Amino acid sequence: MLVTNIAPMGRRPSTRERLQAAALDLFLAQGYEETTVNQVAQAAGVSHMTFFRHFPTKEDVVLDDPYDEVIAGAVRAQDRGLPVVERVRCGILAAWAALPEPSAAQARARVGLVARTPRLRARAAENNRRTASLICEALVADGAAPVDAAVAAAACLAALMEALLLWGAQPDSGDLGTLIRRALDVLAVGADAGGRAVASAGPA
Repeated sequence: MLVTNIAPMGRRPSTRERLQAAALDLFLAQGYEETTVNQVAQAAGVSHMTFFRHFPTKEDVVLDDPYDEVIAGAVRAQDRGLPVVERVRCGILAAWAALPEPSAAQARARVGLVARTPRLRARAAENNRRTASLICEALVADGAAPVDAAVAAAACLAALMEALLLWGAQPDSGDLGTLIRRALDVLAVGADAGGRAVASAGPA
């Protein structure tokens, strides 16, 4: 998930988090393509080699996300009797609710950077496919048809990504959690013709 690699406020950042914060500052100040790994490492007070011990590529310092397994696990934990789309939708909402809340300003800046940087958007789409694969594996293991699992995962992750990118690109788009729920509610069982969910089984 795009916003989850920013350290929650009030905790001393790790080396990994310092690298991510330094990278974001530099990318915003001088551009993603114009910033080198050496500059990021220097700004974080570490060596070039330390950067690569934490992140294999420059893209990863923005997009690295340890929560793929969390999302897949949350989907797996949903009621097996739910339709597959609803199971994925509720799982994503449950995973989001369980995550530590990041700094809104940092998170919006990071997502906005991804939204306007073609290389990062392409890599984010690749990461989404990896997450979708994990969700599909969880659903198929519980008896879902592979095509149903693939469509459900792709649809829900597309809704999540659109909510994130809209929030990052438009400062007046409101609260991120509310926007994510609204985007996923378009896919809810019982949504009306205007996309308004009339029967949502998502977590409270």
